[in-house]
Amino acid sequence: MRSTDVVIIGAGAAGLMCAFSAAARGRQVLLIDHANKAGKKILMSGGGRCNFTNLYAEPANFLSQNPHFCKSALARYTQWDFIAMVAKHGVPYHEKKLGQLFCDNKSSDILEMLLDECRQVNVDLRLDTSVQTVEKTDAGYLLDTSMGQVACQSVVVATGGLSIPTLGATGFGYQIARQFGHEVLATRAGLVPFTITDQLKELCTELSGTSVDCLVSCNDQSFRENILFTHRGLSGPAILQISSFWHPGDAVEINLLPDHDALDWLQQQQAERPNSELKTLLGELFTKKMANLLADHWFASKPMKQYTPAELRELAEKLGAWQVVPAGTEGYRTAEVTLGGVDTREVSSKTLESLKSPGLYFVGEVLDVSGHLGGFNFQWAWASGYAAAQFV
Repeated sequence: MRSTDVVIIGAGAAGLMCAFSAAARGRQVLLIDHANKAGKKILMSGGGRCNFTNLYAEPANFLSQNPHFCKSALARYTQWDFIAMVAKHGVPYHEKKLGQLFCDNKSSDILEMLLDECRQVNVDLRLDTSVQTVEKTDAGYLLDTSMGQVACQSVVVATGGLSIPTLGATGFGYQIARQFGHEVLATRAGLVPFTITDQLKELCTELSGTSVDCLVSCNDQSFRENILFTHRGLSGPAILQISSFWHPGDAVEINLLPDHDALDWLQQQQAERPNSELKTLLGELFTKKMANLLADHWFASKPMKQYTPAELRELAEKLGAWQVVPAGTEGYRTAEVTLGGVDTREVSSKTLESLKSPGLYFVGEVLDVSGHLGGFNFQWAWASGYAAAQFV
């Protein structure tokens, strides 16, 4: 049997951060992961460029049934702290939009930086290593692993959620939480594309690959970003954002003319260009193909002067408040995060330590804290990992 101060289960963003931050305090850290590579989700994030944080990260950007929980960790390790580490390592980056920071080159720059920090403070990283059981002992915890038994004072669960199982996601962290008496709130896919199966499916398929700037709303939340039509339904940043607030059966409202009052715009076109066809005018706002399909899908396109006031109002309703009821989402297969997870009311917001079992900590996505799209989930990983590392 070997012994160490801290065992961290999961070498993703939160686990790596926690590992070198704890080791920098002089703690002996064993970091284990069942995968053959650390930080797989980091590598594929941001289209391979890793949207590693957001300039505007604040508690309002996070969803949790206990919304105040994330405040303490986010305040103690901010986006500026992480940006300072990125600068120290000379990793080139840029702001894409809306405060989203991406690597200039590739995601592996961020992963290499984290691994380098681990090497500098002698974190013992073991990949291809699985944990079978975790037991409480008088001195701390005893883990049965594929490398043998390991005794430690503290265990950090940094196993992530259920999103993207092809990268190795499992529910193991939830299993440990339940074993030690924790409530695990219902989980579901978040930041995920919608599937469409009704008559709208044909329109989505025809427009597959078309992206358009919209204001998307559902359950008192709104996001202005692009939506993307796909063969399966709807995707794009605005759809991913709103998916975290959507529940089966809910309608999603899409404003295709976010810069205009749709009825005012239509009435103005009718007054100024009465002989122009609807699809011609829509073609000035959207791609020609999309303009034609929308005009045909909702109304037979005709010159503007031929529309009655009632028809214009109906058309305005479609363009400014298009109601779409998704069949579902693409699920964990393509979800960027898992909503729900370990109930944060049973975890200290200061130390990230279990209130049920001393010496057991939870960090990152395994907790019921999920960020908006745009680098916020990574910032939660960095902040929660760092916060726990000060106490493990």
